[in-house]
This record gives sequence, C-alpha cells and structure tokens, in this order.
Amino acid sequence: MSSFPPNWDPMDDDDTSDEEFEEQMMASMMWVTQKIVEIRQNSSQSRKRRRYIDRNHESGHNRLVTDYFSDEPVFHEDIFRRRFRMRKELFLRIVNVLQSHYEYFQQRESAAKVMGLSPLQKITAAIRQLAYGTPTDTMDEYLHMGETTAVECLFNFCRCVIDVFGAQYLRRPNAQDTARLLHMHEQKHGFLGMLGSLDCMHWEWRNCPVAWKCRFTRGDHGVPTIMLEAVASTDLWIWHAFFGVAGAMNDINVLNQSPLFNDVLQGYAPEVNFTVNGTDYKRGYYLTDGIYPQWSMFVKSFPCPVDPKRILFKQKQEAARKDVERAFGVLQARWAMVRGPGRFWYRENLREIMYTCIILHNMIVEDEGDNVSNWVNEEDVATTQASQGSTEEFQQYLLY
Repeated sequence: MSSFPPNWDPMDDDDTSDEEFEEQMMASMMWVTQKIVEIRQNSSQSRKRRRYIDRNHESGHNRLVTDYFSDEPVFHEDIFRRRFRMRKELFLRIVNVLQSHYEYFQQRESAAKVMGLSPLQKITAAIRQLAYGTPTDTMDEYLHMGETTAVECLFNFCRCVIDVFGAQYLRRPNAQDTARLLHMHEQKHGFLGMLGSLDCMHWEWRNCPVAWKCRFTRGDHGVPTIMLEAVASTDLWIWHAFFGVAGAMNDINVLNQSPLFNDVLQGYAPEVNFTVNGTDYKRGYYLTDGIYPQWSMFVKSFPCPVDPKRILFKQKQEAARKDVERAFGVLQARWAMVRGPGRFWYRENLREIMYTCIILHNMIVEDEGDNVSNWVNEEDVATTQASQGSTEEFQQYLLY
C-alpha cells in the first residue's frame, strides 16, 4: 500500500499552482482521516471484549436470608455461631452500625437500574474470608459476588470496623478496667497487682516483596513474618496490640518500638497500689518470659530454681503467663486468615486485617464472656472447663 494519497506526486511540487496545491493538501488530509478511521475500526473489531457474568444479586441475598436470617432459618443458632464465629445478635449489631455509618454498606441501585449487593452479602463475605481464610473467588457460588468485589468488601469492612469500634475495643485500660483486672487476676491466679500477660506472635507473610525478605525473615522461622505484640488478661481480652514490626526482630526490639508504656511515661496511667511482703508498690506489672529486660513492670520466672519456693513461684508464673498464649490460640482458631500465611501484598492491608480480628475477638469476649475460651471448631467436640487450681497455697507463699 502506498504511503502517499492518490494523485499525489511529491516530485511535482515545484510545477503546481497554488490552487492545485491546496486541492492536493485537502485531498491528502481527507485520505489520512479516512485511514485513521479504518485503523480504529479494525482494532476495535479485533479487540477481545470482556466476558460479562450476569450474577443475580437478589437471589444470593434471598438464599442467605433463607439459610440464616429468616423467622425459621435452615441452619440453627449453633451452626450460625460456628460459621460466623459469633452469635447472630452480635453479627446483626455490626451490620446495622456499618450500614448506618457508611454508604458502601448500603444497598444501592446501579446505573442500569439493577439493585446491588445487600449489606448482609457484603459483611458475610468479609466475615467468611476472615473466619476460613479461603480464596476470594469462593464467594461467587453462594453469595453471587465476584473476586474483586469480595476483596473490596474485606478491605472496606476492616477499615470501617477499626474506625467505628476501634476506640472502644482497642482501648487501653482505664481506672475502672484496671480495678477489675487487679481483682480478677488476684482471684484467678493469686498475683497481686497483675495487669496481664505480655508476649509476641508471628504472622507469615507469603507475598512479602523480594527486596524485603531478609528484613522480615528470622532464622527460627525461615519465612517472612510480621510480629504482633499483645497484652491479654485471664478472660482472653486483648488490652494492647502493636502490629507491623519486621519478623527478623525479637521481642525486645518490638518492645522498644511499642507504645505500651507511653501512658506510664506521660503520667496518664491509672494508679495501682498493692502490698506484698510489707512492701508498697505503686505500679502494676505484666507477666513475661525470660527474654524481656529486668524492669519493675515485668515479672519473670526463675530460670533454674532449686528450692521449693522458687519452684512453686515458677510454676504459678508460667501457668498465669499462658493467658496471652491462650488468647493467641483462640484468635488464630477463630480467624483462620491470621493463622495461615498472609496473601496480600501491602503491609497496611495486613495490619488492618489483624486489628479487625482483634476487635472482633474482643467484641465476642464481651458478648459471650467465659464461653469464648471454650469455643471449638466442630459441633461434635465437647467443651471443657479450664481449671487453674486453688491459689491458697500460693497466697501463703507470697505472704511469707
């Protein structure tokens, strides 16, 4: 095909008149315009159009309501609690609050006059991903929701939960909370002035960027991880959570970056007064393992006790310190997403997911009380009551 328009001879430019030259220019411009239109039409015809899947959102909503939220649901309350990780009343409370505060969780009509996903579908998709840790495209068959929409629902749910419930369920203990913690730990474990147990856990980051893997990988784990520092009480409420430190660090490095003692340093922490062996103390303390420094607010066990008193103290301290380990276990058993490897690319997304799971965990602890420590993943497994034993003998040891 010629590169020049018809009746155009570039060698004859000197012999043509002005009128003929203008006619040739007009003809060439029209020829170029026609060629551009032909090229665009050919490219649009050869381009593959995106396949459209007609998802019936209304049928997905009706199916969800029939199974769980109707007057006579298909699945009873125990199955709802096992699959949604909480009681139906708490779930509906979350749905109502998010629906009233954020437009995203309100059912809206599209430009094609088609109703979109309902709040129940969006929040159910987010809860199911947190509870089971399954890939996002598994939401399509039951909730009629695409993979991209499911991921969007998860991220928006996490941000909204942190924004609405974070101030209450990620709060530091106030004076009333501190008094209750002191009384509860004294009755349960026999430790006067105990505020909780402190420890760290690792969450594997599968999609950690290659350039960051050395910074997030520690030798004893062998894979990139992100660390969570937490303080838990004996009722499994998590009172302090600090997440985002690279997994290559240890508990002391995390403590140096943590805001755990900011209130104490600034003078805002509630006063704690108790007496042990005739000595008055004005600050509470946390039970820790051996790696933490020798601070007055940390109580550690003896490394190699020999005499019976030290052996007894070590047993009681290690037994009480398991509260935070139990909290980690319940948190990971209830929310499988933080038990398995994190699949998202951005650390901010993982941080929001972790804090959301902790907030929901505390909401369930408040709603169910002691039942949360007896939660199991299967219906046919009987629950058992944890026994801490009598603390009278240990109280005598503290007095003498």
